[in-house]
Order: sequence, then structure tokens, then C-alpha cells
Amino acid sequence: MSAPGFEQLVEQLFPGGRLLEAVPLSVDASAAAEGTHKGAGYGLPQRLRVAKSDGAELDLVFRVASPNDFGHDRRSDRAGGALLAFDDFQRMPRHIRALDVGAIRFDGSLVSLRESGEFYLLTSWAPGTLYADDLRRIAREGRVTSGDVARCEALARFLVDLHHRPEGTRPAQYVRAVRDLIGHGEGIYGVIDGYPPDVPGAAGARLNALECRCAEWRWRLRGHEGRLVRTHGDFHPFNVVFDQGDDFTALDASRGALGDGADDVTAMAINYLFFALEHPRSWSQGLGVLWRRFWAISVAHDSALPSVAPPFFAWRALVLANPVFYPALAAEARDRLLGFVEHVLDAGTLDPAWADRLFP
Repeated sequence: MSAPGFEQLVEQLFPGGRLLEAVPLSVDASAAAEGTHKGAGYGLPQRLRVAKSDGAELDLVFRVASPNDFGHDRRSDRAGGALLAFDDFQRMPRHIRALDVGAIRFDGSLVSLRESGEFYLLTSWAPGTLYADDLRRIAREGRVTSGDVARCEALARFLVDLHHRPEGTRPAQYVRAVRDLIGHGEGIYGVIDGYPPDVPGAAGARLNALECRCAEWRWRLRGHEGRLVRTHGDFHPFNVVFDQGDDFTALDASRGALGDGADDVTAMAINYLFFALEHPRSWSQGLGVLWRRFWAISVAHDSALPSVAPPFFAWRALVLANPVFYPALAAEARDRLLGFVEHVLDAGTLDPAWADRLFP
């Protein structure tokens, strides 16, 4: 951070005041030879000496979080940490005070957020209809058209093109993606915690057993860091809008847009199965056709996909089976969906042909 930025901050907080000195602070000023010496922290603090307009002097600490692989690798992580600290410091007794929180512009000037509340995001509009509407129609009618197959193929090929590793990525980013899959509030643990008590077909004991199975996969996926690719992160039928033909727009990319391609493939594929649960007769000539075609294109591009897919498939199934998200899902359908997940996790792979057993 440059001196002009510090001077701007001092003037905003203390009108008429001036910056006397800015001194970088180390994480631990003690001798490095000590076994208790701390070698790394989560920020790059600087001590600011300020003279107020009345001549009184005071010391402040300016903090900027540094990127690291402990959950601070994304800019959004670091922004969230700063906002959380600003809120929490005020609530904590016998604690330093948080005076301001904000962002640094590219020119080095500062944008204060201390008077702000929730954040907002403004996006462009995508004309068309949700892909979920297509799947509902196919489920009701029990058959697919050539246009439905073309749209399914367009989605699968979009992922084939998307799933390439960007330059400058690190193996730790794959580890982060898998950790988020299991332990994030939007991941497996968080979704399970969101189940109400005594959900028909998803009793607590069953969810506990599923959670334990999924947790084992965090270590089974170690060594697969080479699978790190650009991902959408939430690629399901409510985040895809088709306009004309097979032309579509994706919505709401998330989770850092890096991870295992199995995330995106399972997020979309499971919905062919899910939408058929309410209309089983739609499987053989309808949604099952799309399920098989989608997997065929995906596996042709990524032959290892079935062997890493189980925990990602489990995550998506746990979302679909959660009555918070889909309150009208029948208990029998929930039971069959989770039963399929249990089979996939225990087998250690996902064979698309197994889905036919759900629709005899």
C-alpha cells in the first residue's frame, strides 16, 4: 500500500490529521532461532503513526490479507475475512477496535465499506427458458426429440471445452475444491446439517453413514491434483437458459470456478435421473436417453471420470433429497435416490448403466 492511500485514509477518519510514518510489521519479532518463532501469518500489517488535528498522536494498524492455501486463495475469501473481522471486533470485549474496512482500487486509493450493509451483484440478462422446463416436459411426455438430444450434447460438449487446466494453477487449489466439497457450508456437511429432523427416507442415522462414506473420499482423491480444471461450479438445469435451438447461457458460476470436472458432470447428469423419479415411465425413451448420451460424451473425454465421481454425485443427490430445497419430493423417491448414492459410494465408481435399476 502506498503513502497516498494511507494519507487518504487518515484524512477520512481524522479530518485535519496527517500521516507521520508507516512501518511494516513482522508476524513475530522474536529471534527466529526459537522453536516457538512464528514464521507465517494471514496478513501483511503496517503500523501507522498519525498526528490528529489537535496535535495528539496515535498508532493504527493497516491490514491486508495475503493469499495462501489455508482458505484464503480467492479474493472473495480475503474480502469475507476482512468483513467478518470488522463485524466481530466490535462485539468482542477487551479487544482492539475496527475503525474501517474497505477495498484498494487499482490506482492505490481506498474505498471504504464501513457504512455499508449487504453486498450486491448486478449482471446481464439471459433471454430464454430454464433447461429445467425441458426436463419437466420430457418427464411428462416420456420421450425426447432430436432437439432435446442436441441440447444435451451441447451441454456435455460445453463442459468438455471448459474442463482444461488454466495456466498458473497450483495443486493446492484441487485440495481446496475437494475440502469444500466435503466440509463447506454449501458442501456435503452443510447440506446434511440443513436436513430437518426425521425426514422420511433420510433418517439421521442414514445421513450420518453417508457423511462418513463421503469423508473417506477426501483422502481417496489425494494424488488426483492433476485433474484440476476450470469448472462452472454449479452446473444444473436451473442455471442454464436456452434461447433458440441448442444456444444457451450459463448462470451463477461459483466456488472459485476451479476443481474436478466431475463436479460439473454429476451436477447436470443427476438431474436426468432426478426428474424421472416422479415419472418412472419417462426413463427408457426419455430422460434415460439423455442420461446415457451425456455420460457417453463426458467419459469419452475423461475416462477416469467414473472413478472420481461418487462423492460429487453424492453431494448433488443430498441437495436434491433435502426437503429444504425440494419440499415436494416423495419419500419413496428420496429413498431410491439415496439408495443409489450408497451403492455408488460403496462400489467406488459410477457406472451410468446402474441407473436403469431405478426404473425397472
